[in-house]
Amino acid sequence: MIKKILVFGAGYVGASLGVLLAQKYKVVFVDKDSEKVSKINKMQAPILEFQLQEYLSQYKHNISATTSFIDHLESSDLIILALPTNYDETRSTFDTSILEDVLAKLNNSLFKKSVVIKSTVYIGFTEAVKRKFPNLDIIFIPEFLREGKAIEDNCNPSRIVIGAEEIESNNLASVFLSIAKNLPKVLYMSSKEAEAAKLFANTYLAIRVSFFNELDSFALAKELNARSIIDGVSSDPRIGEYYNNPSFGYGGYCLPKDTKQLLANFDSIPQKLFSAVIESNQLRKNFIVDSVLSHRPKIVGVYRLIMKKNSDNFREASIFDIMEIIQEKGIKIIIYEPMLHDGLSNFKIVNDLQLFKKSADIILANRLDEDLSDIEAKVFTRDIYGNN
Repeated sequence: MIKKILVFGAGYVGASLGVLLAQKYKVVFVDKDSEKVSKINKMQAPILEFQLQEYLSQYKHNISATTSFIDHLESSDLIILALPTNYDETRSTFDTSILEDVLAKLNNSLFKKSVVIKSTVYIGFTEAVKRKFPNLDIIFIPEFLREGKAIEDNCNPSRIVIGAEEIESNNLASVFLSIAKNLPKVLYMSSKEAEAAKLFANTYLAIRVSFFNELDSFALAKELNARSIIDGVSSDPRIGEYYNNPSFGYGGYCLPKDTKQLLANFDSIPQKLFSAVIESNQLRKNFIVDSVLSHRPKIVGVYRLIMKKNSDNFREASIFDIMEIIQEKGIKIIIYEPMLHDGLSNFKIVNDLQLFKKSADIILANRLDEDLSDIEAKVFTRDIYGNN
């Protein structure tokens, strides 16, 4: 019977899952970031995530955090790993070193209960670490979360994919079902198939984003109403009216690295679509730059670096590439981003909103905001629906 869970990683995956599990279980967060640990122990949300603070406060009696997990191993019944796996461009694969380091320590500790990997990994990783760390019962269970809506998606999962045989993991399924408000499908498959399901799902989303971005580029170049075309396309129920809002390109922590990892996993298998989506995303950024430069600005303002509402994360945001290309053309960039506290090398931060709006000749806004309603003529955006 599961009573206590260790959650490694207090980012948006680990934090959102952990506070929800605290409804039913004792949860101890483990993170090397002492600031995040301190915040959790003070019952303050370690990241900006919708409803996270609400759940953290409500179930604080079941929540604690630490930078050292050794003292909690014996009393824990389940370990969940939600650790970063950044994409290593030089090796063309995910960097799983943080994950493997923790697994090695757990293996040496002779921890005998299940270890669930929620981190996104390359296809074949789980099989490889099961051979490498034979003392551990390792199971891959991918997450399918939207940034900024991780609590909502954990409460109402579209499906629960478990990379193990049903007979091996019934108890684990019940853990994740216990926090679901709906009745999601539980799909059992091999770890390789589960790893592939995660990468293919995110790559499909990248393809969908790129499709509507290229549609928007066509409309802009031909002086057509992009919304009319998108409405006409998306009204087909086979296509659907979702994930169809044009942007400056897909970005964030997941889609760029997951598409590259899937492409790397194809290796010698013939394909065109998956390499094309990566190229399409770069072409979209170049198209946005050309569109902005056609206005001949001297100072370009960038309104917000974050790509999702209710989030403080701007890792791998597409706007960074756009900013760099524009600056290489000799045009000054200024940024308004109140979430940025430490400055940003090579770019000027202007967090006085009125001064920012006054100083820029044109303002790039990936998503519209009422803060810009008084200077609509200056704003360059491709946001049609005002959502993510």
